[in-house]
Amino acid sequence: MIFTATSDGRIDIDGREAPCVLGRSGVLPAGDKREGDGASPLGVWPLRRVLYRPDREPAPKTGLPVAALKPDDGWCDAPGDSAYNRPVRLPYPASAEQMWREDGVYDLIVILGHNDDPPVSPMGSAIFLHLMQPDGAPTAGCVALRRADMLDLLARARPGDALAILPATPL
Repeated sequence: MIFTATSDGRIDIDGREAPCVLGRSGVLPAGDKREGDGASPLGVWPLRRVLYRPDREPAPKTGLPVAALKPDDGWCDAPGDSAYNRPVRLPYPASAEQMWREDGVYDLIVILGHNDDPPVSPMGSAIFLHLMQPDGAPTAGCVALRRADMLDLLARARPGDALAILPATPL
């Protein structure tokens, strides 16, 4: 199954439309994506695995591989580092995103297969499907959903499924 998110803030979850938010800079072709540009990469990205914060969430029901986050989990976002766009343990000597966040947006995360086979610096890192901020603020390049919609998507997701990030369809 391919879940489709469009740049106008909609996601199709197996025939049901729900709101989503994308990058603060909109969307860009994947080949134009650069670290820190705030854009979500256009394309079809495999759903690799799910991470969840066990002190706030039970393990979600899904057909995807699932792992619990740990307080020292990070994700390297330092172009040129050998661990670029890979999970790391914090503290890490290069720039790395904290995965155990207080704001709750990473309580449920789907790792997307963007720029990971192998990662190419600086074509973008840490592109996830995660939970939406309460105010619906744009992301730094990810796709974010409301909790209920994320749980619905996860319940339907199976190995081999993907998320397509597409431009809005003209009227």
